[in-house]
Amino acid sequence: MSSSPQDKLDRLNELRQEALAGGGEEKVARIHEKGRLTARERIHLLLDEGSFQETGVFVQHRSHEMGMDKYRPVGDGMVTGVGRIDGRQVYVFAQDFTVFGGSMSEANAGKICRLMDQALENGCPVIGLNDSGGARIQEGVRSLAGYAEIFWRNTMASGVIPQISAILGPCAGGAVYSPAITDFTLMTDQTSYMFVTGPNVIKMVTNEEVSFEELGGATTHSTKSGVAHFQAATDQDCLLMSRRLLSFLPQNNLEDPPRIVPNDRPERREEKLNSIIPADNKKPYDMLDVIQLIVDEGDFMEVQPRHAQNLICGFARLDGQPVGIVANQPRVQAGVLDIASSIKGARFVRTCDCFNVPLVVFEDVPGFLPGTDQEFGGIIKHGAKLLYAFCEATVPKLTVITRKAYGGAYDVMNSKHIRADWNVAWPSAELAVMGSEGAVNVLYRNQIAESKDPEAERARLTDEYTQTYANPYIAAGLGYLDDVIEPADTRAQLIRALGNLAGKKQTLPPKKHGNIPL
Repeated sequence: MSSSPQDKLDRLNELRQEALAGGGEEKVARIHEKGRLTARERIHLLLDEGSFQETGVFVQHRSHEMGMDKYRPVGDGMVTGVGRIDGRQVYVFAQDFTVFGGSMSEANAGKICRLMDQALENGCPVIGLNDSGGARIQEGVRSLAGYAEIFWRNTMASGVIPQISAILGPCAGGAVYSPAITDFTLMTDQTSYMFVTGPNVIKMVTNEEVSFEELGGATTHSTKSGVAHFQAATDQDCLLMSRRLLSFLPQNNLEDPPRIVPNDRPERREEKLNSIIPADNKKPYDMLDVIQLIVDEGDFMEVQPRHAQNLICGFARLDGQPVGIVANQPRVQAGVLDIASSIKGARFVRTCDCFNVPLVVFEDVPGFLPGTDQEFGGIIKHGAKLLYAFCEATVPKLTVITRKAYGGAYDVMNSKHIRADWNVAWPSAELAVMGSEGAVNVLYRNQIAESKDPEAERARLTDEYTQTYANPYIAAGLGYLDDVIEPADTRAQLIRALGNLAGKKQTLPPKKHGNIPL
């Protein structure tokens, strides 16, 4: 006997309600007790209101082993679909921890893969909301195959469409590699973690005892490992942060980042910049103050703010146009470049170049960090990554030297010689192979030793060297600098230069791909 139209509608509504319910009220309540949101709550907070159109709503797993055929929840613990952020189309997937702990099955891997294929075809960003116990053990190698299919798509999409990963719960084993391939990873404090092997396995293999939070929590990955680009206090903060991050990025690599109507005057002068550099070149100052005085309304979204703090990376706007900023931080290790900061900077520079975000560099660098730890750790190779990234970048590249630009680090930090487009310095800039004291000790060692008053002679020679060489005018005279500018005018000068470079087109030699020193 055939069903009536109403019976069919009732069946549709029943299945849809099952999909919307996830793992049921009890499991949802447990999630809420821990201060976390459900997969659907996260999606609706992330996207513009009413914009979400779900895909793969009624997908179910196809596993029959270990009694799995007795429980086949609608949706299979994965919510996928299309929505909008500030009116821009994005593709989103969210793992539902209330269903099989959000574990990866062959079926929900297929949902993610179809979503990513559509995102590539339509040239739109993908945002993954990760909250999963890992591979679904009952499905064995089929679950692992699903992960690999996702990894391949992450790689194919890399540099084509922005990919953002929000870690909002556990992310372990094979699950960590997809976020690692994406452009940005955000984590929530105390409720999310990432690791390849958990504390129990580590205890068994190495006899080390470590907690989940110490091993792979948001603080660990935001400070020590650098795996997380942003750390949020709550799910809500993380999702709002994701929206803000996307505002600096284009839909894809063929488009420019979205420009907004600025509320800040392009010609604004900042007199504070004229006195921000200390008279004593050994004294630190905060480069963040410099950045915030120059960019639109002081609004700066720092990337990896707690990791490798001797180098600042982040997004801002100049006259409404998104820019990526790379800056040495004199307050931390005098702004020296080391392994961690070189890797951090290289990754950020390449991300900006992928997505047509102009680069602005504020330089105050005394060189590369010396020491056996750095040399044995491969500072040569890792420092070369930052050099390679700047050399390879074809977006508009601008550099402002505020104070020190010493040695090979001068070359690396977006110098004119590696095809930066507009290089200027403040009057306080010092461009040299090394600092005045070091240079004098090398060049005049014998003269100082033979003098009647070695310390007085060293001081005289140091002052003479500083006056003669430690200034920007020699480099400007050689054409290595386009101008020496008044610090107060830096904002206006940068905006004007960006406008002049708006039509830049630069191509690289034909090749399959470069071979960056990994």
